[in-house]
Amino acid sequence: MPVTGFGTVTAMPDLPDGFGERFQSNRYDLGDISLHAVSGGSGPALLLVGGWPQFWWQWRKVMLPLSEHFTVIAVDPRGVGCSDKPETGYDSVTAAQDLARLMTALGHETFRLVGHDVGMMLAYALASDHPSRVTQLVLAEAALPGISDEPSATPPVTRAVEATWHFMFNRLPSVNEKLIEGREDLYFRDQFTSKGATPDAMPSDVVDVYIEALRQPGALHASFQYYRALDENHARKHVPLTMPVLAVGGAAFRGAGVAGDVRRVAGDVRELVIEGCGHYVPEEAPDAFVSALLSFFAPADSTPA
Repeated sequence: MPVTGFGTVTAMPDLPDGFGERFQSNRYDLGDISLHAVSGGSGPALLLVGGWPQFWWQWRKVMLPLSEHFTVIAVDPRGVGCSDKPETGYDSVTAAQDLARLMTALGHETFRLVGHDVGMMLAYALASDHPSRVTQLVLAEAALPGISDEPSATPPVTRAVEATWHFMFNRLPSVNEKLIEGREDLYFRDQFTSKGATPDAMPSDVVDVYIEALRQPGALHASFQYYRALDENHARKHVPLTMPVLAVGGAAFRGAGVAGDVRRVAGDVRELVIEGCGHYVPEEAPDAFVSALLSFFAPADSTPA
């Protein structure tokens, strides 16, 4: 079902010229849940899964060039953007299964997969649980619950701790929502300011869009549900990944730490650290990111750019 309005292709700012002619917003009824995705282009399928507290719009700068080579699907997972926001199902197994069902509904038995932030956790789970379907995997700028080394509740104050304190806060059962409701601008603007390569790496008008999305009914609550499900993600069985993996970090944020974590669960790992880039890789360094993806996805018998 085509959809319009805020959160869809029809009503978003800062879209590149020609974006609306190439891409379309649709909601897909999977039975127990409906997911929103923006898709377009031609060629092999490429699924983009974004992070907290963003939605499909975070990929806007890379979607057009990628769509010249792939059928690009930028999805809003459950609880995100224009997708349904149920009370449960935010553990990585369930949320990843949603994405597998979406790709089946779209007719893509196999596909390439890119995940960023919380989307990296979901992409890892999707590739781990459905290894025959994911041909190549890109994991960008997140830790993997149960795999990555994580700071304790009272660690020394470091850049890493300052960047991850919100994990504990976001997992609280209810007081976090009560504290933030009506103050979304204060909390989320600080998140974007502290994680970019520079305080203004994510411009104010861009952050405004994400804050507006989080003020939609049910969005704030759903955004925290992914963090409340982390214990379930810790407990999941970790199966070694068999497909090639590109691990991407921004030099000003996780950097080489992403590849270090991924090597614990995958044998064929290529590492990329993008200089001058913080946490928000598709928006801070879109050209470098697209170049890296096209090189990684290039057929084995071709010469990478």
